[in-house]
This record gives sequence, C-alpha cells and structure tokens, in this order.
Amino acid sequence: MEKVYSVSEFNRMVKSYIDDIDDFQDFYIEGEISNITYYKSGHLYFSVKDSKSQIKCAAFNYKMKRIPEDLKEGDAIKLFGDVGFYEVKGEFQVLVRHIEKQNALGALFAKLEKVKEKMAEKGYFDESHKKELPRFPKNIGVVTALTGAALQDIIKTTRKRFNSINIYVYPAKVQGAGAEQEIIKGIETLNKIEGIDLIIAGRGGGSIEDLWAFNEEEVAMAFFNSEKPIISAVGHEIDFLLSDLTADKRAATPTQAIELSVPEKESLIKSLDDKKIYLAKLLKSYLEDMKRELSIRMDNYHLKNFPSTINNYRELIVEKEEILTKSIKDFLEQKRHLFEVKIDKVSVLNPINTLKRGYSVSQVKNKRIDVLEDVEVNDEMTTILKNGRLISIVKEKIYEKNND
Repeated sequence: MEKVYSVSEFNRMVKSYIDDIDDFQDFYIEGEISNITYYKSGHLYFSVKDSKSQIKCAAFNYKMKRIPEDLKEGDAIKLFGDVGFYEVKGEFQVLVRHIEKQNALGALFAKLEKVKEKMAEKGYFDESHKKELPRFPKNIGVVTALTGAALQDIIKTTRKRFNSINIYVYPAKVQGAGAEQEIIKGIETLNKIEGIDLIIAGRGGGSIEDLWAFNEEEVAMAFFNSEKPIISAVGHEIDFLLSDLTADKRAATPTQAIELSVPEKESLIKSLDDKKIYLAKLLKSYLEDMKRELSIRMDNYHLKNFPSTINNYRELIVEKEEILTKSIKDFLEQKRHLFEVKIDKVSVLNPINTLKRGYSVSQVKNKRIDVLEDVEVNDEMTTILKNGRLISIVKEKIYEKNND
C-alpha cells in the first residue's frame, strides 16, 4: 500500500525526526561565513561554508546571545547550535546560539579599534590637522604597486583631465610582508622632492586582508606626518581604513583621488572663456554708460557756456586787480606820510640840529650834565660845539635861583 502525505504532514514528520536525533542538538560547526545580514529586528542570517558545501544559519535575538556584531564576509568562525527545520517552507537551517571568531583577522579588528581610540584621543583625526589640496598641482607623487591597475587608472585619469601634469611614482608593495615599510618609505621619499605638490598613496580594491597594510598604525602616522598634502586612495567602500582617517583627504578609489585633486583642463578653459565673454560684456556696458554720461555732460548748460563764463571771470579778475592796485597805492601813500611825520619829529629832537643853532652840550665822564650836582669842582668837562669840542676844568659851581 502506497504512502501518501500532505506537505504539512511530511514536513511535520521530518521535523519530529530531526528533533529526536541527539546528534542534531548541541553541536559545533567550523567554517567560513558568507551572505551575512544583520536585521533591525535583532535577527542575524548567514551561511557557513567550506570548499564543498554550505549550510543556512539563523541567530535570533543575536544581541542577547552576545554574538559579535562585526562579522564580515570571509570570517572563519566556530558556531554552537541545533538543527532547525522550518515546517512552513520546508527549510533546513542551523539555529545558532553562539559564534566564536577563529581567524586572526578578528583579533586584528579588535586591535585596530584600540589603536583608533588612542589616535582619536591624541587628535590625529581632527580636521584642524588637514591640509588643503593645491588647486592647480603641477607634479603629483604616487605610492603604489608599479604593476597594479591603480597606477594605470591614475595615469589614465590624469592624462584625460590635465595632460601636462607630471607623475612621480614610488613603486611599493601594498600588501603582504614588508608592505608597511615600503609605503612609509615611499611617502617619506616623495616628501623630500621639492617640486612635488601632492602625494597619493593607495592601491586598487581587494579583500580586507589585502588592504590591511593601510590599517597599520605606522602607515597611518606616515600619512599624518606628511608635510605635503596627501590623499589615502585605497579601493574600498565599506569602511574607513586608518590611513583614510589620518590623511588630508580620503578617496574611495585611486581614480577618485585624481578627480579630487586634478582639475579638468577643458572645464578650466571653458570657465576662462565664459569669464572672458562676461568681462567683455561688462566692459562694453561700462563704455556705453560712459558715452551716455559724456553726452549728458556735453549738453550741460554750464559746459556749453564755459567760454563765456571764463571771459566773465577774466573781466572780474581785471576789476579786482585794479581795486587791489589802488588799495596798495593808497596804503603805501598813507605809510609814506606817516614816515615823513616821524622823520620830522626825529629831526627836531636831533642834538646835532640843536648845536647848529648855537647851543652846546657839556659832559663829565661821557655823561651829560643836567644839574650842578652832576659835576664836582676840578672835574674835567667836555663841551661839544657844532664844529668841535672844548676840554676844561671846573673851578667853581654857582647855584642860581630858578625863576620858574
């Protein structure tokens, strides 16, 4: 007799069978995580796989189970859980109760977070330390792999945007052992070349393991200490690398780094042409305004009658000149008359004129004698006449009564 089940009956039977098998409960699975999705509902869905197979997994309320919230594609994990069978869809999956990271990358991320915190506290990510990119760089230094696609993208994009810019390349390993030291050396070397205006350091895309050199603290500090403006140009979109945080600018790809730092020559030429046209229009408009202003001024009453106004002022000047001449003449005449009056007064008082009229002047010891008390008996006395002097000795003083 054939067995016929409904879909629900069959799925219920399968679920009961799985639930009764102890090996399907409380077990560990090791593998690589993929297709990971964190939902806002608090559930986590992903697959765990190896080289041959994969299993769907679900972690409900993963935060309550202390499951890591930074699981990434490719992480090697060890999970603990039970087999689950979803009857409604007939799907088999592992119900995860715990996840433990197994790869070294998980430890690196933990270390990276500590480094980020330390560098952030010291201000290495602050905008105040960021240098402005030159507006028109002439020489650009590039630190990247010589054979990588990143360098070709940089050269191609630069030639397309502004083909006269020079590119200095420091070939460096950008992944694997020794990459950190070569990247640092490249940045330091390009900083010593005086003509370089800007440095771009980076690589094309890859897994987080491939990009990890740019997450090393020493490399990030080389970006921070660069004296020249520097762009971190590592091909990734998911998260910021440490070098992105310390560089002056971060570009998602090497191509974008050129787009950020190199202007388009054609756009500049067009902009200049537009400004030239604008200035020509502005100048033409200004000249037209000046012509109109000149025309208005030429029609101005005062300008038209300017010659007549000048003649009127000339006549006025002649009149003022005559008035001024007469005033000066009258002033001089008045002063001349006053001068003559004073001369007459001086002449009257001049002792020479007195002597000419028959008078004399007597002195003792070069002092004029006014009264008898000014002279003593036996003093030598000098008498000044109009034509000479007499020297005599005083013999006697005779006082006479003054009738006045």
